[in-house]
Parts: sequence; structure tokens; C-alpha cells
Amino acid sequence: MDQRPNLRSHDGAISPLARVYVIVLNWNGWRDTIECLESVLRLDYPDYKVIVCDNASSDGSLDHIRSWARGELAAESRNPALASLVTPPIPKPVPLVELPDHAAKISDVRDARLVLIQTGANLGFAGGNNVGLRYALAQGNCDFAWLLNNDTVVQPGALSQLVQRMQERPDAGICGSTLLYYDDPSKLQACGGSVYNKWMARGGHIGKLTSATQLPEAQEVERKMAYVVGASMLVRRSFLEQIGLMDERYFLYFEELDWATRAKGLFPLAYCPSSAVYHKEGQSIGSHRSHLSTMSEFYITRNRIFFTRRYHPYVLGSVLAGIFMSAVSRSMELRWGNVWAQVRGVIEGFRACPNNNDRQRNNLI
Repeated sequence: MDQRPNLRSHDGAISPLARVYVIVLNWNGWRDTIECLESVLRLDYPDYKVIVCDNASSDGSLDHIRSWARGELAAESRNPALASLVTPPIPKPVPLVELPDHAAKISDVRDARLVLIQTGANLGFAGGNNVGLRYALAQGNCDFAWLLNNDTVVQPGALSQLVQRMQERPDAGICGSTLLYYDDPSKLQACGGSVYNKWMARGGHIGKLTSATQLPEAQEVERKMAYVVGASMLVRRSFLEQIGLMDERYFLYFEELDWATRAKGLFPLAYCPSSAVYHKEGQSIGSHRSHLSTMSEFYITRNRIFFTRRYHPYVLGSVLAGIFMSAVSRSMELRWGNVWAQVRGVIEGFRACPNNNDRQRNNLI
């Protein structure tokens, strides 16, 4: 018997509420993660479980998350305007079960509010989230998976609004939230997703830096979106079953675009304006709005080449010209580490095999 909560629809019929698994990936970012968890565990949605996947952190993240769950460590908010989303602390202890990766694929921990999975290595954004997705799918009762960056804080209604939007769009595979800058919540980071210029292999967040009081209509954004921004993605189970998991060869960046590209023509993308998520952006990899870290520079450059070779090889010359101009700009700023990262990125982008990897992508369990 299905023990999930029920909802009464507009026509009076009663159906089980969709079960959601919230997946938060941590890598050397325990402070952000426990702040995120404090907000997530205040969600008004009644049927969800939280999975934290740790990518072999070296900063004591696992110990700190355990201490927080026991009530021995408090979450801190560096923005007073958002402090009410994480304070006062939720009741502790938080029921927590810890699993190694090999058990995470098969274990069903029914009473745990929080599942902590050790991935065993730094698997990148795609690989780490895929561990959580495999766990969620293995339970048999997953309707949606919410991939949520650990450097976010959410409004209590963020998840319920996402689910409602997906119920309004039963054809959609992934739904994005309204992303606002954590340090300046009056400004938009993105309305759900991004456009994409294949000639430059560059994305552009829809609505970036515009006022949070001037949100466009969902349908207007959905007509423009090339992909949903990875900081908040609600993914439908049928999308995962038909399209597969994220391609782990990207490691960092372009996974969301690859996912949406593979699903083009099968699953449209959706946007939920009322789902508010505050994003710090680039905390774990040392990037911020004005300057990319050398790690970010390397993977963005590598994956611009890799993605273009895979889907749009006829525009490769244009993409290389864009990378060259970027390298010239970095050299004029004397950012030689970033220039070298771009050179290495181009080399690795050509070394990587762009052929489809169906075996890896469809290995759901």
C-alpha cells in the first residue's frame, strides 16, 4: 500500500503526492551545505527526502555535517536579509543515515530524514549528483529528483512551486527556479535557464542582473531556454529513465546543456517563477562574478571544445577564435594562470572522445 500523503485535485480526485528526493552535492563546502540544509528542512512540501553526496572532501565536511545534524554546530547566515530562512535552528537531532557509494545504490532507509552518501572520490558535478540520482531511482518511489547546489538557500515554498509547475507541464523533463544572488537578493541571477550561442559556445542566463521585481512570464522564458541552470533543477523520473543520467565526462560545466540537448524533441524545459532560490555562485571552486578561477577556466574551455565537437563540429573554428580572443584578454590583465588553463583546456578538449557514451549515461542503477 502506498503510504505517501494525498492531495485532492480540482476535480475532487485524490492521488498520492509526488515523492521528491532532494540531492545536494558537497565538496569542501560544509558551511554552505549546512546553511542550505537548514533552509531545505523548512520546506513546506510534505513528501521529500534529502540526500547529501560528499565528493571525498578534505576539509572535515563529513564530521561537520554530522555535528550539525546532532545539534552541536549551528548554521550561519552571512546575509542578515536571508537569516530568517535558516534561523532559529530546526529541531535536532536530524535523523541521519550514512552510506558508502556501493550501498547507496540499493539501500532503502525509510526512517532517515537525511541520507549522507560518501562517493569515495571527487567525481565532479555530474558524477557526484549521479550517485544521488542512482540512489533515488533505486528506491522505487522517486517521482522527481531536485538537484540543488549546496551554496544555495531556498524559500519554504520553492519545492512545492516546482512540483506544481511540473504538474501543469506533464510533458516537461526539467524545471528551473528563479535564481537570485545571495549577496544581493534584489537582483536576478537567472530566470530558470539560459540561452546558448553555438558559434561562441557560450551560454547566457536569462534575466541576469535585472530586478527581482520584474519577472517574465514562464512561457516567455520557456521559449528561450536552451538548458536549465544546474543550481536548481527538478527532474522528472521518466526523463531519467529515457534520457539517462548526466554525462560524467564533462566533470564540471556543460552537463546541463548536454542533458537538455540529448532530450531535445522529447522533453521540453519548464520554468517556475515563484520558486525562489538564493545562490552564492562559485563558492566551492573559487570563482565569482568578475573573475574565474583557473579550475573554472580550464573546464569551461575544455568543455566548450568537447561539446562543440560532439554536437556542432561545423562551428569549431568560430569557437576556437572566441577562446583565442579570451586568452588575449586574460594576458592583457596579466592573468597568466588563466591563460595556461585555457591552453590546457583546448588540448584536453581535443583529446576527449566526443562519441556518445550510452552505456555510461543509461547505467541508472
